[in-house]
Amino acid sequence: MARITLDKLAHSYLPNPKSENDFALKEIDHVWDDGGAYALLGPSGCGKTTLLNIISGLLVPSKGNILFGDQNVTRLQPEQRNIAQVFQFPVVYDTMTVAENLAFPLLNRNVAKDEVSRRVAEMIEILDLGDKANRRAEGLTADDKQKISLGRGLVRYDVNAILFDEPLTVIDPHMKWQLRTKLKELHRQFEHTMIYVTHDQTEALTFADKVVVMYDGEVVQIGTPEELFDEPAHTFVGYFIGSPGMNVLPAEINGRTAQIKGHSIPLSKGYSDTSGVMELGIRPEFVAISTDTDGLPVQVDAVEDIGRYKIVRGKVDGQAIDAVLPEGATVPAHPTVKFQTDKINIYKDSHLVRGEV
Repeated sequence: MARITLDKLAHSYLPNPKSENDFALKEIDHVWDDGGAYALLGPSGCGKTTLLNIISGLLVPSKGNILFGDQNVTRLQPEQRNIAQVFQFPVVYDTMTVAENLAFPLLNRNVAKDEVSRRVAEMIEILDLGDKANRRAEGLTADDKQKISLGRGLVRYDVNAILFDEPLTVIDPHMKWQLRTKLKELHRQFEHTMIYVTHDQTEALTFADKVVVMYDGEVVQIGTPEELFDEPAHTFVGYFIGSPGMNVLPAEINGRTAQIKGHSIPLSKGYSDTSGVMELGIRPEFVAISTDTDGLPVQVDAVEDIGRYKIVRGKVDGQAIDAVLPEGATVPAHPTVKFQTDKINIYKDSHLVRGEV
């Protein structure tokens, strides 16, 4: 296992990058704890795979260094970094049995045969593959093959890190939940440093201790699931995390008051620096539908009944806004919306501004 230090790391696929826009991965300077579980989360093209490839050794960064513990591994080949990788599509040997597939990475490292047998038996039990241990991998389902692929990464105890590149893409939804739960259990049991790449927020939030949210080549926030939900550091994080995502409304900020289309909204904090583009962020869960005359008049466009709750889709003076209502609640004929004051976030040029109490 290893502490991973990203030291002013950046990468461009151009030979002579001239501006920040030329970088697929903009500068990141951070330390990931030994034994931590991290998820790289973001849409396609945001830089997740570039960062993972730098960590694995498939790419040498244009700038900066990467350290495993105190060792600078920036220019070491993947096989010199002592890492395990699990890819999006299962990598197994069809002519080998399940047990032989799991034993293969250990035998390659000259692990004693008794130890190989013990670890393989343990992994077969953990992955619930006991009835298939002596079956050849050929003909097994994609779910079982990906279990084997996961097992081959987890069967090694000596790795600096285990890297997962969207490993559950080909798995059916119910099995995804089971394998995510299993990965979390294995992380607690073995305390490997794990880095998990995904564009699926559910996978990221249920697997990781810390989620690394990426947007347009930049790491915009590293935080716990609670931090990402309660205080998104960037409007993109608010939009990307949550279902539905955070409402972001243009606003004028004057001290402890926000003005939206001429309507005043009280704030729980004061804001003095309002020189940029200012916006108010509020989660749909903290938007109440009412008939109070001091609320913001809202035009309701649609109501989506999810079963346990309803999502109200509407507009405030042409600006889209969502609200979440409890099961059984009704939408009045002439609704207004009110915000839970202590759940409002204020953004300047898309970045969170921390007000003064």
